[in-house]
Amino acid sequence: MSATSPAHSPAPTYAAVLRTPHARRTFGAALLGRLSNGTAPFSLILSVKGSTGSYAVAGTVMAALGVTSVLLSPARAALVDRFGPRRILPPLAAGYALLLTALAVATATSGTSALALVLLTAATGTLTPPLGPVMRALLSEMLSDRDLLRRAYSLDTVAEEILFVSGPLLVGLIVGYASAPAGLAVSAGLVLVGTLALVTSPVARSGKRKPTSPTSEDETAEETGATQGAGVLRAVVVAAAMGACLGAVDLLVIAFADEHRLPGAVPWALAALSAGSAVGGLVYGAVDWRMPTAVRLSLLTLGLGSVLAVAGLSPHPYVLIGWVALGGLFLAPALTSAYLLADEFAGPGRRTQAGAWVNTAFNAGATGATGAAGLLVGTLPPAVCFALAALPAVGTAVGTLVPAVSWRRPRPRSVAGAEPAQ
Repeated sequence: MSATSPAHSPAPTYAAVLRTPHARRTFGAALLGRLSNGTAPFSLILSVKGSTGSYAVAGTVMAALGVTSVLLSPARAALVDRFGPRRILPPLAAGYALLLTALAVATATSGTSALALVLLTAATGTLTPPLGPVMRALLSEMLSDRDLLRRAYSLDTVAEEILFVSGPLLVGLIVGYASAPAGLAVSAGLVLVGTLALVTSPVARSGKRKPTSPTSEDETAEETGATQGAGVLRAVVVAAAMGACLGAVDLLVIAFADEHRLPGAVPWALAALSAGSAVGGLVYGAVDWRMPTAVRLSLLTLGLGSVLAVAGLSPHPYVLIGWVALGGLFLAPALTSAYLLADEFAGPGRRTQAGAWVNTAFNAGATGATGAAGLLVGTLPPAVCFALAALPAVGTAVGTLVPAVSWRRPRPRSVAGAEPAQ
């Protein structure tokens, strides 16, 4: 049963989200575990480079981690939906932490072969706990008020953005006092402690989730079975386009700064993107929107792509920083909308999978576009490269905007004995 009832919902604010019973404990535990997502990759690449002395091996190891971790995320999420977080997350976290520790030991010396490191890393990625999708699925269960849920998702997206910025900083401190393999060990501790704290929260019920009585959600599933799948697919496709745009832009910012002989501008540009995303996410969650989520997603993605396309016309890296910050204002809101759209159209017992597919699509799009952008840099002018990088986001947004306007939104979910949220 949801923790909030639409008939007695508090005012939909960020404070109301955190005042929801068990929300702070659950949210904090998930963030602690997800901090490992910001520390483990950076620690791993430093550890492998230090152990082998090869950037090529370090890059191969990171590719192995990314492929198994990202592409298998929906499968792990499906297990959570089927058996519940309390049954699936602890063994995943324990195995993941154990393998991270093994990597720390293996990279502490220079005797481990490159093949062994690649295989060990690939095995580690297969066990990455899907803490982000699980947390969003739990929020969806806890909060039946869609406005309150939008604020919760916005808060979660912004917090995740901060984790990916603070994670490498934490690794930097660890390396300064200890070593890169120690960062892997710390990452193992973070994910294990955070996951165990999450699954012991009262909202993380054990066992397969099944509705105990017919709800409007069940009726909606029968009425709009095909539309549900199309809704999740739309969120996944747009998320992939956003990821492609951002993955390419990250590399293009570096190339742009190098062309102007100002490499010091790169960290500022990436920080501006994150800062703009955080501000945009918080504002997005605070506004009472009346247009459907699908329309918001298309418009926000169009804004993101359009601004980053114009960024390529910047005459100087410092001007580029301003445009990147402006583009960042659309990033967290667009990604939040994708998660919300997938949640709206996901069938009962499939919300974790839906969120995982959105996350996987975004990361896969970013990875593929980074490689493609590498082929374009140096061949085409920067303005053309930025325009091509923005094309997936702009094209997908335009292609989905008209259908989104005419889409029928699923009826709001309700809890037993309560009226649907308005």
